[in-house]
Amino acid sequence: MKRNFLLLALAAASVFSLIENPAFAQPKQAVAKAAPGEKFPADPDVKIGKLANGLTYYIRRNVEPRNRAVLYMALKAGSLMETDAQQGLAHFTEHMAFNGTKDFPKNELINYLQKAGVKFGADLNAYTGFDQTVYQLPIPTDSAALFKNAFKILANWAGHVNMDNTDIDEERGIIVEEERQRGKNAQSRMQKEALPVLLYGSRYAERIPIGKLDIIQNFKHEEIKQFYKDWYRPNLQSVIAVGDFDVAAVEAMIKENFSGLKNPANPKPHQTYGLPDNKEPVVKIITDKEFPYNVVFATYRHHAKPTRTTADYKSSMIVGMINSMIGARMVELKQKGTAPFVEGQLSYGPWQGGMIENLNALSVVAVTKDAQELGKGLAGVMAEAERMAQFGFTASELEVVKKNTEAANEKAYREKDKIPSASFVQAYLKNFLSGSPIISTDVRYNLTKKFLDEITLDDVNKAAKKMLANENLTVMVQAPEKDKDKIPTSAQLLESLRNAGKGLTAYVDNTVKKPLLEKKPTPGKVTGTEKIEGIGVTKLTLSNGVTVYLKPTDFKNDQILFSSFRPGGTSLVDDKDYMATNYAGNIPGDGIGEFDVTQLRKMMAGTTAAASAYLGDLYEGYSGSASPKDLETALQLVYAYATNPRKDPVVFKQNMEDFKVYLQNADDAPDNVFGDTITAVLSSNSLRERKPTLAELDQVSLDRSLEFYKSRFADATGQVFVFVGNFDVAQITPLLETYLGGLPSTNSGSKYVDRGIRPQTGNITRIVKKGIEDKAQVKLFFYGTYDFAPQTNMQLSALSDILEFKVLERLREKESGVYSPNVGIGYDKQPYANYSLTISFSCASANVDKLVNATLDEIEKIKKEGATAVDVEKFKAESRRAMEVSLRENSFWLNYLTGKFKTSEDPLSILKQNERLEKVTPESVKETANKYLSNASYFKAVLVPEK
Repeated sequence: MKRNFLLLALAAASVFSLIENPAFAQPKQAVAKAAPGEKFPADPDVKIGKLANGLTYYIRRNVEPRNRAVLYMALKAGSLMETDAQQGLAHFTEHMAFNGTKDFPKNELINYLQKAGVKFGADLNAYTGFDQTVYQLPIPTDSAALFKNAFKILANWAGHVNMDNTDIDEERGIIVEEERQRGKNAQSRMQKEALPVLLYGSRYAERIPIGKLDIIQNFKHEEIKQFYKDWYRPNLQSVIAVGDFDVAAVEAMIKENFSGLKNPANPKPHQTYGLPDNKEPVVKIITDKEFPYNVVFATYRHHAKPTRTTADYKSSMIVGMINSMIGARMVELKQKGTAPFVEGQLSYGPWQGGMIENLNALSVVAVTKDAQELGKGLAGVMAEAERMAQFGFTASELEVVKKNTEAANEKAYREKDKIPSASFVQAYLKNFLSGSPIISTDVRYNLTKKFLDEITLDDVNKAAKKMLANENLTVMVQAPEKDKDKIPTSAQLLESLRNAGKGLTAYVDNTVKKPLLEKKPTPGKVTGTEKIEGIGVTKLTLSNGVTVYLKPTDFKNDQILFSSFRPGGTSLVDDKDYMATNYAGNIPGDGIGEFDVTQLRKMMAGTTAAASAYLGDLYEGYSGSASPKDLETALQLVYAYATNPRKDPVVFKQNMEDFKVYLQNADDAPDNVFGDTITAVLSSNSLRERKPTLAELDQVSLDRSLEFYKSRFADATGQVFVFVGNFDVAQITPLLETYLGGLPSTNSGSKYVDRGIRPQTGNITRIVKKGIEDKAQVKLFFYGTYDFAPQTNMQLSALSDILEFKVLERLREKESGVYSPNVGIGYDKQPYANYSLTISFSCASANVDKLVNATLDEIEKIKKEGATAVDVEKFKAESRRAMEVSLRENSFWLNYLTGKFKTSEDPLSILKQNERLEKVTPESVKETANKYLSNASYFKAVLVPEK
């Protein structure tokens, strides 16, 4: 477990949020004329039809990823349709669809798909909401029989689920465990108090999808069967198919499988529900002993109309621009060090992330250092909303967001033939469920371009004022129970909001009109070129000691990814100096030279270039991405991070104060204490792995951190870069010579230092007693040293996946004691060769010993009997299918090549993947289990409630 704890914790502390109001997603791209107010023209590339029984279907041919399709079966029914006696049964029905259907009895459906390479949970899945239930099935299309059966599976879900009484009873415990795994923590307890307030007076408040546990455990079988009969009917259903296939053939298969489904003779009316207004402000204060933060949020909820016309689209673009600009202001305010909050968020969008149709909200969120500051923090964020309404935005702010929107629009249009099928599926799903328009790529591109020219600063500022309409105000506080006496009263919180607009002045833009680099670096030269045949990689050696590996691809039209590494990192810092230099990894996040993060963002407006530096435990280097046209800008960023890092005492002070806030209450959360206990064992309590104390935090020095950062990036000798994407080697070589070959170099070698961080060995047990709910978390670790080799790693991966099959069957299906157990394998070659197999699950605290023993029993079975031939077949199929997709992804090749070069392994190893896979047999899994589990150290960690 190698990490910079301070770096990770500061990042985690800065993104904490309780409500989700996603900002408008930037439009992709298009080319078709449409005047404001017009309805959107039909997308000619999607075939939409309706069967005689009312079932709607959407079909589109799309070749990314190749030989794959994404299939959905969607139902316009969810928990809102339940009777009082059926609460939770919409979700329960979704579970039953995987427990046996007419053509796939019992678990045969999952077994059949796993043998075809479809992974349960990751690929094959479903979800239930208030007014929808959606089944998803990504499926290969290169097997005609498999693809044809996929539509039979969808039709079985739609109308032929068995609902066997025994299966129903066995599933009750799994639903209970799902509620336990996802809930029974501070957040879920607070949510249970919050939702009745947020949803007051509506049916939503009475029909939370997970339902009521007493009903789930005791309902009569007929209740769930009746729900299925009433609501799983074709006139409420849709089939969505997008992928690499023949459209006519798919339409024929839909008609063949779904035309026979019938609607009930006397169907129940399908109602829609809304949320009543609250004329007076509603304030709710919620505390919990395990909650470590002080958070307040306010929402002004407004009625909205759905997007139906091009004028609506223009309005949504304006909202997106406002969110972008106000978000930038919030970041800037925090960087100044004067913000009265640890974290603040302000946005406008669908209320609660779109939970209920046609409701928008202005959302104000503040996280403060203590409970007493909640009113001040709320006012601080609200003041920015008031400033926006009173004075508007500046022309320079709008120019930045327009440039960024235009760049995103052009990039998306260049990728229009490489859009993944899943993106289209989501658009068609929204069309079916809510009538959202299907906007073709060309229309989206043209409209975005047109409206970017038309939208004025006055348009934006008028829309910003409307966002502050004082309607349906709800204020909610979530805080640690120990601080409840310090929380401002309801009246004080409302007063904070009312006074937030007083005495404000207009925002002053601090855009800097300077280039990123004052002058180009002195270029280096390519001194050596080498081809790595078989995988299409070219190796360049530069005169300053930098090595560059280049893999051109056609997977994306407008994407280049890169990363680099050089041995060293924080391993070069002695333990006695480690805390003082522990901010070094945060230096790149503070800006470049005289440009703070806000100024840098404005300077980069209109480009797709992104890059930064990093300092890890064993390596330092760079990572980034760009469109081909912006690659030079990304490389300029690399050079700037190396030669001109920024020292920002204000941001440093703010970050340290924020982290102290996190530390003060961190141990109130059981998960944090449990995680710290595990870290202590797996690192032998190394100061490099554990979180610092408040006293140790005072040792962190900005000057010493910056000094160490500079020392690591002052010499590029030994930096190894990997570039993957759409480029021509000859064309980008001059850029690489200039910016990478121009990096400073002193020709001093660099190696990381093995600091001897090792896990405790032997048979170890840690029982952590923390928490108030009946929820246990179990983690079992088997680990040791070994001879790192690709074939060994393949066998360990097979053991891990096959053991997960068995643990899932035993603990979930047979014992009904868990919801979603996980088995994972990890292996590292550096700083020493080691492996670790981890088994984790949550359960009732009374069942810990029984389920741990059952898990160990499954391990013993594999040791004695080996794997079954069927399980080996599943592993091989899933591995092959996953690799087929990965081999056409730039990110896969970047990570693969970087990993191989770091560990000095053969990059051609990928060509022997299938050969290694074929060597996995029932007997080889048995041998691997005996070799690597029998002689391993064993660590059992269990978190149980205090009482």
